[in-house]
Parts: sequence; C-alpha cells; structure tokens
Amino acid sequence: MARTKAQIAASYLRHLENREWAQARALCTAGATVWHSDGTGDSPIDQNIDGMKEQIGSIASMRYEIIRRVSDAGGLFQQHVVHVETADGGRAIVHAAVYFGFEGGLVSRIEEYANAVPVTPAP
Repeated sequence: MARTKAQIAASYLRHLENREWAQARALCTAGATVWHSDGTGDSPIDQNIDGMKEQIGSIASMRYEIIRRVSDAGGLFQQHVVHVETADGGRAIVHAAVYFGFEGGLVSRIEEYANAVPVTPAP
C-alpha cells in the first residue's frame, strides 16, 4: 500500500530528528530542492542536509510538533513548531510553515518559512 504525502513528510522529519541523514535523503528525489526564507535562494537537498549535519553538534535534541496539514494534488502544506534544546542547556522554538512538493511518491521540493524564538527560562 502506498504511503500518503503526510506519512512521507512525517517520516522525513522523524529521520531528521533522529539524525538519520541517509534515511531522510532516501525519501527525496535525486533533484530535490529546498528554499528557506533566509534569502539564500534554492539549494539542493544534499546541501540542506549537509548544513543540518554541520549544525547538529550544538543541538542536544530536536522535536517537530506538527500543528496542521493541508494536502493538494501536488503536495502538502504543513505548519509545525520545532522544539530545540542545545548542548549548553539553551532552548528555542522555531515556528515554520512548510510546503512539501512530491513526484513519484518522493519529496521533490521543500519551501520553508521559519522564525526562531529563544525560550526564556522560568525564574
């Protein structure tokens, strides 16, 4: 039975949470691209995953909380919050709106609008 777009997107994010880079990459087409709202433009999925690998050393844990999803014929829109704990005890949340495009049952495009917010410790 074929997996749904929502299942594929969730699996992709779970692999990122668990630092399972090859498994996340396997859910994407060979030419998959990523766009972030940081002004750098499009990048290949491999460059995006490599960037995550470089930053992950300072991250103790990362968890995606999916808020809502809306699917259409070509893709899936998802709103989520990423809960991040850093190795030095810091915490942040990242609010994101993401569009996953699909081709042949694989992720072919990711467009992510994100805003990171530091979490202030309780007094």
